[in-house]
Amino acid sequence: MVKSGSLACVGLGMTLGAHLGPRARDALENADVVFVAVSDPLVELWVQQMHPDVRSLQPYYAEGKPRTQTYREMVDAMLAEVRAGRRVCGAFYGHPGVFAQAPHRAIAQARAEGFAAHMEPGVSAEDCLYADLGIDPGTVGCQHYEASQLMFYRRRLDPGAYLVLWQAGIAGDRSFRRFSTPAAYRQLLVDRLAEDYPLDHPCTIYEANTLAIHPPRIETVALSELPRVSLDARSTLVLPPAIPLQPDEGMLARLAALDDELAACSD
Repeated sequence: MVKSGSLACVGLGMTLGAHLGPRARDALENADVVFVAVSDPLVELWVQQMHPDVRSLQPYYAEGKPRTQTYREMVDAMLAEVRAGRRVCGAFYGHPGVFAQAPHRAIAQARAEGFAAHMEPGVSAEDCLYADLGIDPGTVGCQHYEASQLMFYRRRLDPGAYLVLWQAGIAGDRSFRRFSTPAAYRQLLVDRLAEDYPLDHPCTIYEANTLAIHPPRIETVALSELPRVSLDARSTLVLPPAIPLQPDEGMLARLAALDDELAACSD
C-alpha cells in the first residue's frame, strides 16, 4: 500500500530559468514543501519565487565536514517531511541523478518505506558540454570518469576517444571533506594521464554557465600545465583523442565474410 507522502527529485538545469522542464516545474509548484540544493544564491532566490515553502539544503555543507554526512542529513530532512504525509520536491542543480548522491538515496529510501517517489531529469553539465564544445560523442566515442576515481582505481583509457574527467578540482581527495585539492594532487592526476597522453596534449577546462549573462569557462592548456591553473569542484577536463581510431582487421574480415554469406543466401 502506497502511503500518503511522496517525493519528487527534479533537475533545475544549469542556466537560471532556461532549463526547467514542464514536468519538473509542475512537481515543484504543486509540492507542499520544496528543498533546494544549488550553489548559486540567485538560483535559490528564483526557486523561492515559485513556492511559499522553500528550504535550502546548502547549509548542510561545511568545510571539513564529510560529504557523506552532508548527504545523509539531506536525505533525512526530505524523508522527515515525506513521512509526515507531505508532497515533497527536492530541486537540484543540473540533473538530479548526475553527481548527486542525495536524490538517489532519498528516492530509494522513500520507496523502501512504501512512499511514491520518482526523479525528473534536467539539463546536466554534460549536455551543456557537448553543445558548448561542439562535441558529438557518436563520432569517436566519449569516456567519462570522476577524476578521483581514475586515480584510485586501475581503469583502462582509450586515447582514441574523448576523455571527460569530472570534479577535477577535488582530484585525489580521499577524505570527502575538501572543496578543492592542492596542486600536488593534480600533478598526480597528470602523472596518471601521462601514461596515455603526451604532456603537451591539449586539455580543455570547462565550466557551464549558471547565468545567461555569463559565458561558460572554456580554457585550453597543455596537460602539463594543469597543476598551475585554477580548478574547483565544478571544473571538468576534456581531452580530445590523441590517436586515430585503430581498425580491428580481424572483426572487419569476419563482418565482410558474413555480408558475403548473407548476400549469397539471398541470390
